Amino acid sequence: MARLAFNHVSLLRYAGLFTYACVGVPLVSRDWMQADLGEATQVHLTRALHAQSHEDLLLWAVSYVIFGVVYWLLTRNLGSRRHWLMKLSGLLVLTCAALAIGWFSVSGLAALLLMVVCMVLPWLLPLPAGVLWLVLQNAALIPVFASFPNMDIGKAALQASLYLGFSAIAFITSMVARQQADAREDQRRLNSELRATRALLAESSRISERMRIARELHDLLGHHLTALSLNLEVAGHLVVNPAAAEHVAKARDTAKQLLADVREVVSELRDDDSIELTDALRSLTEGVPGLTVHLELPQRFAVEDSRRAQVLLRCTQEIITNAVRHAEARHLWLRFERTPPGMLTLKARDDGHGAVNLKPGNGLNGMRERLAEVGGRLSISTGRDLGFALEASFPVEGAA
Repeated sequence: MARLAFNHVSLLRYAGLFTYACVGVPLVSRDWMQADLGEATQVHLTRALHAQSHEDLLLWAVSYVIFGVVYWLLTRNLGSRRHWLMKLSGLLVLTCAALAIGWFSVSGLAALLLMVVCMVLPWLLPLPAGVLWLVLQNAALIPVFASFPNMDIGKAALQASLYLGFSAIAFITSMVARQQADAREDQRRLNSELRATRALLAESSRISERMRIARELHDLLGHHLTALSLNLEVAGHLVVNPAAAEHVAKARDTAKQLLADVREVVSELRDDDSIELTDALRSLTEGVPGLTVHLELPQRFAVEDSRRAQVLLRCTQEIITNAVRHAEARHLWLRFERTPPGMLTLKARDDGHGAVNLKPGNGLNGMRERLAEVGGRLSISTGRDLGFALEASFPVEGAA
């Protein structure tokens, strides 16, 4: 029986939605109040029942809806780094809405929703900031619990510390899922590089084998055919019988024609020594999560030098990485073309947020160095909310 495959990131998201839906059950039931209060005082009961019939209930419902809407929008693409400040604001709204639900419902529902918030934290904040947010949001529960009747500050702190343990479990579970997602992305990137390198090696092996065959044909078969042609030439002068001389002449012409065919085949084998890059480039651009790569290639895209082919592949990989990690782009356009005089050009642009003051990092500096080694150059154009445009060009081997 086939096993079902699930995306653990989606499972986390829908698990949070399920918890959110369960927290909303008390909104449609009055009987939960008596069960939830237990030994609470009559004052507590009066306030809770009042909340079910007047403005507190309305504020509770509004806070509940706000939490659900913000959570849905915030978790649509947990792995994306786009609009980080907006997502941080949404996280703050999410936390405040959970605390408001606890205040207006006079219950521990806020603590349950804060566990859902803890599931989001590892995807939006680095580990130290996430842990700090976890502690602070649970500390914010103390004044909410302290507002309950017959609940002093000590009991409120004890109650908040109990929920802190459950929140920590949710946080760690989500953090492990985030690490697995990052590891899977690193594995995908390395696998694409491996497939591209394998395609490049296959092309190099193909060219090496063609050159070996060409040399063997030229050195062995060509040599023997040349010797055969010369011997037949001599034999044609020595033969006295006219009929035999005619057959020797035909054999000599056949040997010369065969030698010409061999030389033509050798020339064709040597001429077709360029490295085909279409498969290697498609391996690099396929399956990039969160990014659609639009690849435009000539009908037959090949270079004559393996070193230049390697430079082109590494530059392409760096452009894709920058579009995902730094530009936070959703679309990337890559165009490869040959431009006069004898130049090979890579034009790239994305729809990311761009930058006002670009400070090239190790990736861009590495691209410049690789291009400089083969006589190439790199030009960059960007601006805030204008995306990132890049043009890399270098001379083909003949022009170099």
